[in-house]
Amino acid sequence: MALLGNLIKRGIRIREGLDQDFTPPFDLQKSELRKMLIAARNTQFGKHYDFNAILLKLKSYDNKAFYEAFSQHVPIHTYDKMYEDWWYKLREGEKDVTWPGKIKYFALSSGTSGASSKHIPVSLEMVKAIQKTSVRQILSLSRYEGLPSKVFEGGTLMVGGSTDLNDNGNYAEGDLSGITTSRIPYWFQRFYKPGKAISRKKDWEEKLEQMTLKAKDWNITIIAGVPAWIQILLEKIIKHYNVAHIHEIWPNFEIYVHGGVAFEPYQKSFEKLLGRKINYINTYLASEGFIAFQANQGVNTMRLVLNNGIFYEFIPFNEKNFDEDGNLLDNPETVMIDDVEEGKDYALLISTFSGAWRYLIGDTIRFVSRTETEIVITGRTKHFLSLCGEHLSVDNMNKALIEVSHQLGFSMKEFTVAGVSHDSLFAHHWFIGIDDKVDVNMLRDQLDAKLKELNDDYAVERTAALKDIKVTVLPTNVFIEYMEELGKVGGQNKFPRVMKGDKLESWLNYLSNRNLV
Repeated sequence: MALLGNLIKRGIRIREGLDQDFTPPFDLQKSELRKMLIAARNTQFGKHYDFNAILLKLKSYDNKAFYEAFSQHVPIHTYDKMYEDWWYKLREGEKDVTWPGKIKYFALSSGTSGASSKHIPVSLEMVKAIQKTSVRQILSLSRYEGLPSKVFEGGTLMVGGSTDLNDNGNYAEGDLSGITTSRIPYWFQRFYKPGKAISRKKDWEEKLEQMTLKAKDWNITIIAGVPAWIQILLEKIIKHYNVAHIHEIWPNFEIYVHGGVAFEPYQKSFEKLLGRKINYINTYLASEGFIAFQANQGVNTMRLVLNNGIFYEFIPFNEKNFDEDGNLLDNPETVMIDDVEEGKDYALLISTFSGAWRYLIGDTIRFVSRTETEIVITGRTKHFLSLCGEHLSVDNMNKALIEVSHQLGFSMKEFTVAGVSHDSLFAHHWFIGIDDKVDVNMLRDQLDAKLKELNDDYAVERTAALKDIKVTVLPTNVFIEYMEELGKVGGQNKFPRVMKGDKLESWLNYLSNRNLV
């Protein structure tokens, strides 16, 4: 068990994991915020919002006084507000702005929620925090039943962005995966694949080709990466070596670590590439930090990481706090970890070791277990459709498509949905990537019926203002080629589940130019 042994032998701390197992979530989060406020109290941001005054409230016998002071002193920030007021200074080389010192790295987001990539600051403290959480995730594998020890003796293939970051003088920028991989600890390098040379390549096709040629020389036991791009790589390897499945090349492949998008829509087609069952591990690694990971075998929930560089707040995702377009309303209700309720959707606010403060990350989550702080991701604040009150979430979309694909016997890899006009009212237009034969009319009817079962608001609006649902089936490669045309391939890039505005116009123009709509 070489990898696991190295983690322990080299003094990789597991105390944080034990602390979370045996400490109340509120206490962990209070401690985390205290550390952040102390570290950043002399920054421009800390002085502007009087962090010292907030810190004094931590001594109060009123256990919530510090949070009341924090939420009153510091406003909620969207990306635009955070960047326009503060983060632009970091790119100009200023130090001690929202976090001590200079920011050396910026993670470029995948850009699924805006017109262009966002620049998210990544401090060295955050890089270390992400690495520590990654170690905690690996150590959690030791509790898995039936997992052979050889899993920890082979290589870990991490397919992400280029580690050859773009140097902008004051900072370097690239995918978060490229940033963190470029600083892999020396003790892990013997296990890490595809290695430094291939990881530096920026051309995605060239990187795929090099990994394919090297595949036969590697003993891969763990793979990590976004589902769409991992699937492309495995298909390429299988085709190149003319084998039936990937286990003929990597017989000891046991663990797939995924994240970024819901895996369920990919799972059926993914498993066709395998020779036997493997373990799947879900992660919630955003450009802003490592938020949660699947801590137990065979579950679909993830545990929030409460003591490693992130302080969380939760905004109930309802009409009191958000408008119909997913925009945050004034004076929203916010709660800490001890006041959340199971079964309710919350928009996530985070403050981090990289100098994000009360930052609206854009994701919505739901607590499955308060005691264990186990969550599932339910979508995005703006990645849902509500043209007329149907409140259709990405979670609804995923579940409906998965069930219909099982009923009709097809594999589905990609999809996106758009809200369109229908005479004077509304309709939904689905674009679904399917390479199998399928009856489009039956698909449309069953999808519509399943959505009505899953979402009462949708069912009501289908009798009123939501007059139609249209389905266009496309070859899967159309989605991939569109991403390539945008220059968004590999790494953490993923296809948006809901198309609106300029992005929808761009997508429709692309399909029209190819005579697909």
